[in-house]
Amino acid sequence: MTAWIAKLFLKLNGWKFDKKMPEVKKAVILSVPHTSNWDFVWGKLSFLAYHIDTYIFLKKELFFFPLNLIFRALNVLPIDRTEPAEMIKRVVREFDDNERFYLCITPEGTRSRREKWPRGFYYIAAKAKVPIYLGRIDYKKKELSLGELFYPTGNIEKDVRYIKSTYRDITAKHPEKFSLGADA
Repeated sequence: MTAWIAKLFLKLNGWKFDKKMPEVKKAVILSVPHTSNWDFVWGKLSFLAYHIDTYIFLKKELFFFPLNLIFRALNVLPIDRTEPAEMIKRVVREFDDNERFYLCITPEGTRSRREKWPRGFYYIAAKAKVPIYLGRIDYKKKELSLGELFYPTGNIEKDVRYIKSTYRDITAKHPEKFSLGADA
């Protein structure tokens, strides 16, 4: 029932999802660009519509009643961002402890314009030994996609440059807030 409602809501709002199902049981899924809270809404609806059980992490400060109940129902997990190394260890444990685990991350880490993306998404994928889906939200075309499946090579600068280059043709909800930076 939830999937049907999600599909209907997406359709009524003109959104299309490529319906590509994950080829692997565990992966980091990037959600690019991230310039609006609507990115979460459209992304989560598309995953619900096609039965892709994804998790996201959100700063622990937002987990208060009653929001914490809603977040948990949507597979949103609290995270302490003050200790990045501990955060990465916790996420890697989630990958280790689950047979299937898809972690959706906005690599920019903020809805504001950021020239240099934090590398946390890459470190998580590398330490968990999982690939990265180069997920896309294109507001001009109203298309959502899991995108290409990318395996980190260990050359972080080269890999991040490539990952960013795949988003050159994307349109954010707020284009002025989206940047690939000079290294794309």
